[in-house]
Amino acid sequence: MQPILEMRGITKTFPGVNALENVNLEILPAEIHAVVGENGAGKSTLMKVLSGVYPHGTYTGDIVFEGDERKFASIADSENTGIIIIHQELALVPLLSIAENIFLGHETANRGVIDWFEAFKRTKALLDKVGLKEHPNTLITNIGTGKQQLVEIAKALNKKVKLLILDEPTSSLNETDSNALLALLKEFKAQGISSILITHKLNEVSKVADRITVLRDGMTVDTLDANRQEVSEDRIIKAMVGRELSDRFPSRSAKIGEPVLEVKNWSVHHPLHADRQVIKGVDLMVCKGEVVGIAGLMGSGRTELAMSLFGRAYGQRITGEVKIKGKPVDVSTIPKAMKAGLAYATEDRKTFGLVLIDHIKHNVTLANLEGVSKHSVIDELEELSVANKYRRDLAIRCSGVFQTTVNLSGGNQQKVVLSKWLFAGPDILILDEPTRGIDVGAKYEIYGIINQLAEEGKAVIVISSEMPELLGISDRIYVMNEGRFVAEMPAKQATQEGIMRAIMKSWEG
Repeated sequence: MQPILEMRGITKTFPGVNALENVNLEILPAEIHAVVGENGAGKSTLMKVLSGVYPHGTYTGDIVFEGDERKFASIADSENTGIIIIHQELALVPLLSIAENIFLGHETANRGVIDWFEAFKRTKALLDKVGLKEHPNTLITNIGTGKQQLVEIAKALNKKVKLLILDEPTSSLNETDSNALLALLKEFKAQGISSILITHKLNEVSKVADRITVLRDGMTVDTLDANRQEVSEDRIIKAMVGRELSDRFPSRSAKIGEPVLEVKNWSVHHPLHADRQVIKGVDLMVCKGEVVGIAGLMGSGRTELAMSLFGRAYGQRITGEVKIKGKPVDVSTIPKAMKAGLAYATEDRKTFGLVLIDHIKHNVTLANLEGVSKHSVIDELEELSVANKYRRDLAIRCSGVFQTTVNLSGGNQQKVVLSKWLFAGPDILILDEPTRGIDVGAKYEIYGIINQLAEEGKAVIVISSEMPELLGISDRIYVMNEGRFVAEMPAKQATQEGIMRAIMKSWEG
């Protein structure tokens, strides 16, 4: 079978970094092809070369699409041939309607006047194809992330897509929306559309991929054919990291001490709708040296609880009591929460966790400028020393602490976020989705850091949508649903089925 796409000997360099070296990729017609690898392996760079983000001339090698050599100068060039990329950060305008977003830049105009009847008619047909029932007039801001992802795919179909590239399409979706998206890829395959799926969720690769190309350190190391042989997750991981990863969670002997954080009857109302109670009388306790997981479905209130505790960063009409080391504390503002010993690593590191346009050195010290200052003047040498210390301690892979944070891989960005809060010297760390969008190798390193924090006597709260992760790293797990804790269980006795049963039982009650 003649490939629809061949990328031959692709090499892309940045100053001091060889991002891609002689990479080869072949995509067949009507194929779902997964591209996997650790953070920094070169997956996104390769897709940016293919889609024209990095134009011809900025790399070496050949791109052959539908039998013709292509030299894309821009994204528009690749889109005009039928290659459409959907990035992890969706390119939608929140305050425009679905129809306006789908036709943005490709308006259905007649003599310079937009034909809204035609736009709505075509939008309805496209939404039917992706399984959305929303009206074309619906604003993007009024639909969930899963539906927004489907709108992006509808946009791609409107551009007559032949090869669809999806970069971490399910990273912020719940399991139901993820399965719906994967089913849609199979439908596209039946219609003759090829897809490239970039994901860290190896169970998704096993579900839908026909073939799997593995990148490591900017090079192609393997292509596995799932149609000819059973490809296990362990086989993929070995190719990704270059070694066996027999246990995905590092072992730890817990030394749990006295309670550090106690929260009593914590209630929070919605920041805009004061009559809507989001957190409903939650009691929470975390001990010295303990890792406590909070499980729950999306929308259960986990992030809202964490943010409201951290200086009331979320909500209004907040009531309840917080004790740290047995003494009542004031956590009504973020500076007061930090002074009391709390730290919160957000689930959205790119928007709220980091200053992406600044370098690593400034990001590491951002939460504790007093720690590198004398008489309110920052000591540049001390700041450099601190940044280099955390670079070494957390094994941040970078060219140096003056590297711009946006150019780091997701796993290394997360390490910078952790460095920032560790330098602030907290007693309690709340980690919200600490491994979202991170590959298995980097996850293992983050788990090791969490273990080290617990061994140092820190109290750690981990919020995660990945139940195997919570079961693997926690000492104790709270289960949350609709703003309440509906179960509490030792991690050794917990199962995924038991957690889901507790959620279902709370609905029945």
